[in-house]
Amino acid sequence: MMNQINVISLVDPGLLNITDFSRLLLRFTFNAAVILVIIKFLYSRYSRESNRKEFFFSYFAIGITVFLLCYLLGNVKLELGFALGLFAIFGIIRYRTDALPIKEMTYLFVVIGLSVINALTSTIVSYLELIFTNLIIIVALWILEIMLMRRSEKSLVIEYEKIENIQNGKEETLLTDLRARTGIPNIKRYIINKIDFLKDTATITVFFDNNSNDKTAKK
Repeated sequence: MMNQINVISLVDPGLLNITDFSRLLLRFTFNAAVILVIIKFLYSRYSRESNRKEFFFSYFAIGITVFLLCYLLGNVKLELGFALGLFAIFGIIRYRTDALPIKEMTYLFVVIGLSVINALTSTIVSYLELIFTNLIIIVALWILEIMLMRRSEKSLVIEYEKIENIQNGKEETLLTDLRARTGIPNIKRYIINKIDFLKDTATITVFFDNNSNDKTAKK
């Protein structure tokens, strides 16, 4: 009698619903594949960030977590206090971390947005429409990356010892000296990151046009 009860409990719809589990598995696999394509073949390929592997981990972890959170709680009525507490936790995490560049924030928003879309779309929306929506975003990102690479800037961080040239009013003198020292004639602008008065040096990031520099190098 006890064995019969155990067998019945294993096939209880409350324990395992084949239809719902299959839908969850299908949507999760699809969402993970989309995130992988965006991160691996778009972000990692066109990003110049040195720590892009860390962003790869963060994007993928956030994407699958947001998807599961939205999918499993999509039909649950959350109280206002719980929802506000959840947003407060994300706010604390956000303000206690380093500021992300604009491009990295954009990819993070895309990953979260697609995860929410793939999780919360109702049965009224067909799988073809869902695939088409994801493809639109992927193709749009690819086109924007191609256009950005054609007119992108490269950057170079250097240690500069002529600290007298960083004074106000000597911007053109500094630019001329930077172009002569680096051999990059098309330096357009610079940012002074840090000044060390003990060593009389400054850490400067210079920015120059990508295509122009390639043409100059070929000559």
